[in-house]
Amino acid sequence: MSDIYTPTDHLAELVEAGVPEEMHAWLAEWGIGALVVKMGIKFLEMSAERMVATMPVEGNTQVAGILHGGAHVVLAETLGSFAAGIHAGPKGQALGIEVGATHHRGVSKGLVTGTCTAIHLGRTLTTHEIVMTDEDGRRLSTARITNLIREA
Repeated sequence: MSDIYTPTDHLAELVEAGVPEEMHAWLAEWGIGALVVKMGIKFLEMSAERMVATMPVEGNTQVAGILHGGAHVVLAETLGSFAAGIHAGPKGQALGIEVGATHHRGVSKGLVTGTCTAIHLGRTLTTHEIVMTDEDGRRLSTARITNLIREA
């Protein structure tokens, strides 16, 4: 297996991750990132104002058998960064400058859903809140990410 990706490789990755077709041209060169693929994140909605994705607990647990706290943060940062990138547009670039999370309860099976909502969409900064819930809708964690927006 080669470490060199082609746009065709990324297209399959985008389709598998549930990225809407209208975003394929924008993401074809970079894809969604190796960590997003490894974590099993699947996108359900994608916009600067709201992003929703799922991630399986299985394969993303810590030694106690519950979803790793870092996995919560990976899902949160993925959603917030993609939302900020959409806000930045094709001539902009979003760079994460702060992320933090509070873990409310553990989960040992099923899918986690992350719902990302814009708090601030400015010219140079964006801030998003991301709430992770279990399949019963119980809040697992709350995260916040701030991204710097600059010209690409």
